[in-house]
Amino acid sequence: MNKKKKRKGFDRGGMRCPYCGSPVVYRSADGIYRDNSRGTMLYVCSRYPECDSYVRVHAGTNIPVGSMANHELRTLRRTAHHYFDQLYESGYMSKQDAYQWLSDLIMAPLSEAHIGHLGEYYCKQVIEESRKLLERRKAKTRGRYYAQKGGALAS
Repeated sequence: MNKKKKRKGFDRGGMRCPYCGSPVVYRSADGIYRDNSRGTMLYVCSRYPECDSYVRVHAGTNIPVGSMANHELRTLRRTAHHYFDQLYESGYMSKQDAYQWLSDLIMAPLSEAHIGHLGEYYCKQVIEESRKLLERRKAKTRGRYYAQKGGALAS
């Protein structure tokens, strides 16, 4: 009987940088992160820093949290996460509903709805659509406030 063994890690052998095609190496974030006191590990383009593409892994594993990204895409993902997180942190919707909304927006199964896997286009969509929802909520809140005050603006 030939039982398949469960893989505990994540095999990235032969992985190539999506930007320059160079091999990707698994290494410490030392020298990339200003503070790596947590011992973060990354998959990094072997041409770093000329090619600034990398992705961090889940703590204690070698499983990437998303896909390789250059500086511009990492910045877009942080911004997208900032606005996306506000959807549930503000109480506008539950965290589960926010991920369902993201899944619908990017037209992907809920299991694949993660900002760490998004490219530039969908990051920009998340930012734009999250901002719209948050602005609508603010306008609604302001409208209720002014209605309670009799519609008069304080001087």
